[in-house]
Amino acid sequence: MQHRVRAVLLTPNDTMLLIKRIRPGIDPYWVIVGGKIEPTDASPEEALLREVREEIAGEAQVVSHLHTIETGTDHEDFYLAAIEKWSFADRTGPEFSQEGRGEYLLEEIPLTTEALDAIDLLPQEIATVLREAIERGDLLAAR
Repeated sequence: MQHRVRAVLLTPNDTMLLIKRIRPGIDPYWVIVGGKIEPTDASPEEALLREVREEIAGEAQVVSHLHTIETGTDHEDFYLAAIEKWSFADRTGPEFSQEGRGEYLLEEIPLTTEALDAIDLLPQEIATVLREAIERGDLLAAR
């Protein structure tokens, strides 16, 4: 089973940072920054911070665990994290240089249900969790 971690990155602008994926023959979709835990990572949280450094050259502070999704092959932990600075141009993740992976675009999405409803955030389960958290005001409170 693959253990993955994802960071719902909350910015000072009351937005969250998401990666827009553009791949040939597929409608654009958005994903949350993160990836698999490596054997050298001391903890899931350390893996999360490493992934943020690799994927957006940013330093985040983990706020709390948000949600877990388990399938037959994957265990994904989603965390709320605060971030103030990042540089997508300085990303270093190996997926960015692999041929045929399509485009990766970093976007700031407002912490509103309207903004979330306007994109195709995957997996759908986390989109539902975030929508409910936005409606309760949890994401703005976590900032």
